[in-house]
Amino acid sequence: MTNRRSDILVAAATVPEPTGARTRSVALDVLRVTAILGVVAIHVFAAIVTNGAIRGSGTWWAATILDIGNVWVVPVFVMVSGALLLSPRQHAAGPAAFYRKRLLRLGPAFVFWQVFYLVVVRVLVQHQHLSITQTAGLVLDAKAYTHLYFLWLIVGLYVVAPVLAAFLNNGGDRRAYAFAGTVLVFTVVVVGLSGLATAYGDPHPIVLNALTQWIPYVGYFLAGWALRKLVLRPAWTVVVAVVTAGLLAELIWQFASTSAPAWLRAVSPGGYYGAAAAAASVGVFIVAQGVFARRGEPRMHASRFLTALSDAAFGVYLVHFFFLVLAVTVFPGLGVLRATSLPVAVAFWAGLVVLSFAVSLGARRIPYLRRLF
Repeated sequence: MTNRRSDILVAAATVPEPTGARTRSVALDVLRVTAILGVVAIHVFAAIVTNGAIRGSGTWWAATILDIGNVWVVPVFVMVSGALLLSPRQHAAGPAAFYRKRLLRLGPAFVFWQVFYLVVVRVLVQHQHLSITQTAGLVLDAKAYTHLYFLWLIVGLYVVAPVLAAFLNNGGDRRAYAFAGTVLVFTVVVVGLSGLATAYGDPHPIVLNALTQWIPYVGYFLAGWALRKLVLRPAWTVVVAVVTAGLLAELIWQFASTSAPAWLRAVSPGGYYGAAAAAASVGVFIVAQGVFARRGEPRMHASRFLTALSDAAFGVYLVHFFFLVLAVTVFPGLGVLRATSLPVAVAFWAGLVVLSFAVSLGARRIPYLRRLF
């Protein structure tokens, strides 16, 4: 490592791969918990953001910041998964053992929640009338419900993880950086070219179904592994934090402004795999590593609490939309207020977070039921 590079980075050797009983990363646990708070925020504040009657008001701007400003959450979820699942120890027993373990972990939740949202939420709560063809179409398009595309995304990444890990094995940090950077840049370029073609009258939309949801996220998956040990010095961590905040501010402005150039919207769309969103997501991950890798292990009780919240985040992701839909269906006035009042929306978000975590934490204590969370 050159002196110049060591001025920027803390040597990777100072953040070794864990070898003892404690195999948790505080940064990854914090990222997972923070990301799930952002996911719930996106789904709650979207009601205000999409309310054209109050667009441009202070309430609308605040909700837009809380919604669009959390565009990094799903990419970071995927990066955390990559940091954990591309480790050689995960694949030491071979692909079959890896798939078996992942199937036991994800399989029950994968099946149950899609059936649950189709039958309980869509049919019983929202009174939708779905034919067999419509139901099959929703499943095959990864749209059993709004957020359940993530299940297909994770399954796809699980499938290719042994291949990716084998290529990364013994290649060192340089191979990991190069591979992750190449795939991530390729992804945002493809998305940008699609946007440009559409903007200039030759539409070439990128259409994903259940079997292809994972493809745009491979770069994030690889980046999580490549950046897992990267710890910048404090001054550079601040620089990355400022740049990341600037990128998020640009995405918020781009969404809110009618004067944003068409080429900018095309080249860097506001979705999860646009150029600015990708850079901001990587920035959030690096900043978290820089902040929390230096703090050491938290005290025992705090560590256990953080671990419990982190482990419960997946269950929160799965169950929170049920409580959201149930609440606005049973109390229609709440649905109206959360689309017009910021204090109500914030309170709704907080209640939804607490309730979803309580259910997920409780379910994880019950044998068999914990497999669904």
